[in-house]
Order: sequence, then structure tokens, then C-alpha cells
Amino acid sequence: MTVDFEQYIKTTNLEALFKKLGAGDPETLAGNVTHFTLKEARKRDKIVLGYFGEEGVQRIIEAITERLQISTLRRKSKVLDVGAGSGFFTSRISERTPNAKFYAMDITPAMLKTLAHKKRNITPFLGIAENIEASIKEAQAYFDIPSKFDVVYSTLMLHHSTEPENVFKSIKNVLTKDGKGIIIDLCEHNFTEFKTEMEDVHLGFNLDSIRKAAQHYFSNVNIVKIPGIGCSSSGRTADIFIATMRNTK
Repeated sequence: MTVDFEQYIKTTNLEALFKKLGAGDPETLAGNVTHFTLKEARKRDKIVLGYFGEEGVQRIIEAITERLQISTLRRKSKVLDVGAGSGFFTSRISERTPNAKFYAMDITPAMLKTLAHKKRNITPFLGIAENIEASIKEAQAYFDIPSKFDVVYSTLMLHHSTEPENVFKSIKNVLTKDGKGIIIDLCEHNFTEFKTEMEDVHLGFNLDSIRKAAQHYFSNVNIVKIPGIGCSSSGRTADIFIATMRNTK
């Protein structure tokens, strides 16, 4: 079943959806939605460019597409972007992988509306990163969305999650056998003002902690810093890591 996206957004009660999906901290989620709706939805692309610059953005995209192993993706492979926002990275990566079918999940309707207007070949839907499986089941009442994906990736979403370790479990639950999970996010930093300026829940992550969290659910885990890329805002810079996980268990 496929319905008009605008109608889908209008008829979805976010508070009820978050409760149904078992959100661990609905209040924080609601705060994130408000922040991104009022402060970032319409200008998200410019904000991302301001953080990283065009060169940094291109290097992040290259890092993701390299790990997608585009040449080995089967025709009509299914790829999900978790925490896709306005589709800044989703749209650019999908252009490089024309054989794959892309889906985009986020908690903020205003962000997904921007994405929907931007790219017609990406299917957006509402959901929470800590429970992707149930989010998909809810959205399947409105859209043709698969239950399993060949690749699930997330770019700069994890530091907004109230339960980061559950995100790894959540990704594993919706990957096909031998499917790949990819997470890009900030390394640990001390810019406490990010919590109020950008609604960040975590001040980046210690890489050993990320590795341990991933290894609870994946036997094949690789985590590295992306050389020479930092998130810059008003002269502040935090390093970035990329975690790649294969669903072999």
C-alpha cells in the first residue's frame, strides 16, 4: 500500500508512535523533533555544509560509498539510511548507486518532507533508530517497505540517540544475512555547548566503547577514524569515526 506522503505525515501522531515503538526517552525525542523542526529542517543542507565544508562532505560520501562496495551490490539491493534527516547524504549516495533502492527513516516529519520534495526515488518514513524493525512494521501500513535490508547506514545520528547500544541491535535485526551496517559519527569531544546548541545527547563517543557495543551483536567489526575530517563550527573541531559491521552471526 502506498499513500500520499503529506497525508501520511498529517495522520501520524508522533507521541503515540514513539510510545508504540517503546521509545526509552520520549521527552528527549520530542525535544529533538522540536529542535530540528524549528531550527534546522529548512536549512539542514546549509548547516551540514557549514560544519564540514564541501571537501569534508565529499570525503564522508566517499567513505560511505567505498564501504557500500557499489560494484558488488546486486541490482535492486535495498539500502536504508537511519536518521536520514533532510536527505543531505542520502540523496548524494543514492546518485552513486543507481542499481540500489533507497529508503530513509527519521523521527522528524519536517526533515522527511524536505527529503520527499528533493528526491522522488527515495522512500521516507518515520521511526526511531533504537527500534527500526517495529518502525518499519508501522510504516508498511502506508508504504511498500522491505523488512530486511542489504545495507543499513547512519551518518551523524548516533550522538542524538538516547540508547546508542540499542541502535546496533536494531540495525542487526533488519539486516539480511551477510548484510552490512555502517555508522559514521563524532569521536569523543568536550564541547558541552553542543547539547544546547544542537540538541546533542552525547559528546561524541570513545572508540573502544563503540567497538564493544558493536561486538555485542556483530562478530565482524571494523572502526577507524576518517583522516583529516572534522566537524567545524565557530572554530570547534571534533574528529569523526566510521564503524563497519557485517551480519555474519
